[in-house]
Amino acid sequence: MSISLENIQSLNELRLYIHKTLCEKENLLEEQFSMSEMALRRRGRSCGLQFSINGPRSVRLGAIWASDSNMVYFYDAGGERYAKVHLPNRVFVPEEESEEAA
Repeated sequence: MSISLENIQSLNELRLYIHKTLCEKENLLEEQFSMSEMALRRRGRSCGLQFSINGPRSVRLGAIWASDSNMVYFYDAGGERYAKVHLPNRVFVPEEESEEAA
């Protein structure tokens, strides 16, 4: 399933896009590697999400979605940022879901 940036409007669509993008970076099979997520908070308020994939041979890939700027920052196995993507549409995060991730 291909997700274009213009179609990302929900948290699930954002998750799918990030998972696919991270797996493509290291040629990982999407169905074999799950992604974890952690809420990011600033001054007690949710400000984004951090996503991680642990691949083979201690490969760890990550992405951070900054909700205030609606940007996604992608990091490779060496911890270097390799991409910065601005999402054209706001991502809808249900209130109860943002609290659960915390």
